[in-house]
Amino acid sequence: MAVKAALPALPAFSGYGIELEYMIVDREYLSIRPIADKLLHQLSGEYASEVEHGRLAWSNEIVLHLIELKNAHPEPVIESLPALFQSEIQRINRELESLSAKLMPSAMHPWMDPRLETALWPRDNAEIYRAYDRIFNCKRHGWANLQSMHLNMPFADDAEFARLHTAIRLLLPILPALAASSPITEGHHAGFLDGRMAHYLTHQMKIPSTMGKVIPDTITTHASYETQILAPMYREIAALDSEGVLQHEWLNVRGAVARFVRNAIEIRVIDVQECPYADLAIAAVVRDIVHALYDQRTAALADQQAISTDALVKILHDCIRDGEQARITDHQYLALLGFSLQHCEARELWQHLIVSMIPEQTRQPWQEALTTILEQGPLARRILRVIDQDFSQTRLQAVYRELCDCLAEGRLFRGIG
Repeated sequence: MAVKAALPALPAFSGYGIELEYMIVDREYLSIRPIADKLLHQLSGEYASEVEHGRLAWSNEIVLHLIELKNAHPEPVIESLPALFQSEIQRINRELESLSAKLMPSAMHPWMDPRLETALWPRDNAEIYRAYDRIFNCKRHGWANLQSMHLNMPFADDAEFARLHTAIRLLLPILPALAASSPITEGHHAGFLDGRMAHYLTHQMKIPSTMGKVIPDTITTHASYETQILAPMYREIAALDSEGVLQHEWLNVRGAVARFVRNAIEIRVIDVQECPYADLAIAAVVRDIVHALYDQRTAALADQQAISTDALVKILHDCIRDGEQARITDHQYLALLGFSLQHCEARELWQHLIVSMIPEQTRQPWQEALTTILEQGPLARRILRVIDQDFSQTRLQAVYRELCDCLAEGRLFRGIG
């Protein structure tokens, strides 16, 4: 969240930044534990919000029960990261043993009440979080109860930015169909396969210019981004933020946001999965399909840019609600992705994209995760299937204990008996 010095620009598809967020929960009962500051202190000997450890860094933002893992510097090969993240998760769990806690995956805690249980980070950057809480009320789902994967993709100049932003914008609406992992809110299924994104859609709407419609409009240059996106939100929030605490580019929370401080676009609509292997399989698929769209393999750049934001927003909302079963009937959208039929389920579209745009050899390292997701549904679908309408505390604890084990052991979730 803190402002950092600008980094040298990397060419598109030459390096990637991955951020994975997890909940810290009680080791036995799985309720949230607001002890991220204690965990980071154990690692570094000080109460810092970010600590580098080899190629990775541990950090915290806003709420004390969240810990984030990320690669400290851009990595050229996503395929090298699963074992690295998995090893670090195991180390964190060892550190948490003395605090009677452990890490839990998935994008929302299934029974957390943020009105009562939210604790904000009280140390460095605390003034930022106090400002957020004062303006937006952070003791809500969408603020205090959400864990995601952020995928950062670089660009070197305006020409690369235009093509990359356009390709990502086109893929954003269907990402929840692949990655939804948050079907349960406060102990029940609220009707959304991606509950995190359902809450995210409105969490910062007190200042509408900071998030727009989540799907960003077509923008092609740094200058136009400053004029159309950043300047309006700085003006709008100024009345509530006279000291300028929040007037930085990270106030922009669209589903894909330009981070000019590091010349990257950050994708924010991907729920965190049950283990890093699954997260990074999704990241690799997004990388490869965005690259194909960037190269205009299925449609010219001008045609990609011409589709309306409202058309993409409708598809996004459908995928947030129904996941891989969402019906897509927008002929223009399907044609832009090289899909020749007039309608399909999101699952069918993903199968088409993966098979037609990613060579088999490139898919091979991720095949187990992709097969599980495409055949059994995203993690949210698998969670609901195993719960089987039993939302008792006992059943939820059993299912999410199994998810914790998946994270600790680096394996996919396929259900329990």
